[in-house]
Amino acid sequence: MNQKEQPLKILMFAASLREGSLNEHLIKLASDIIMKNGGIPDLAYMKDFECQSFNGDMEGKSGIDPGAGRFQQRLMNNDALIIAAPEYNGSMPGYLKNTIDWVSRFRPQPFNERQVLLLSASPSMAGGSHGLWSLRIPLEHLGARVYPDMFSLAVAHKAFKDDTIADPVLAKRFQDTIVGFLKLAEAQKNYPCVKTVWVEFLGEKTDSVTDRVEK
Repeated sequence: MNQKEQPLKILMFAASLREGSLNEHLIKLASDIIMKNGGIPDLAYMKDFECQSFNGDMEGKSGIDPGAGRFQQRLMNNDALIIAAPEYNGSMPGYLKNTIDWVSRFRPQPFNERQVLLLSASPSMAGGSHGLWSLRIPLEHLGARVYPDMFSLAVAHKAFKDDTIADPVLAKRFQDTIVGFLKLAEAQKNYPCVKTVWVEFLGEKTDSVTDRVEK
């Protein structure tokens, strides 16, 4: 990093409403790695961003839900995003998808070109990986650049020891994933490519009902 480059700021939170969750533990480990590598973690909580169920009538009368507004503001104040998400019945939590839907109503599109890393921790043998694949879909649809290497910690209720991941191989893979993501996000921040606007329906004829192209 040269003298003109600013430290990378990362918004990060565990997408669990339960205090002391496995994913909260994982996100704190990730924040420690970020600090050790010169980044600045902005730790948040899912309860800060929780919204009422999305309703177009509500948006028309009262505007965008305040929880989504807090998410959008924190997102715009940071360079990248890391989410540690639990898996509910083979998918992402409904309240997380609901918040993403609300945030997507802001313009300019807050997720567009945002570097995102997805993590999960679960007692299951799959580590919550199915939920992460479902979470990629709306984020990538909204223009986010989701890091290819996701990290899922299986049997997580037994995987932590002394504020780290007990298995040294998994611990190194976790660190390498975080550091690799930081390098990519830093490259985008300091050496940006040509900026593009977000278009929801590429290749389709525009219509007043479906046209959500940024003006």
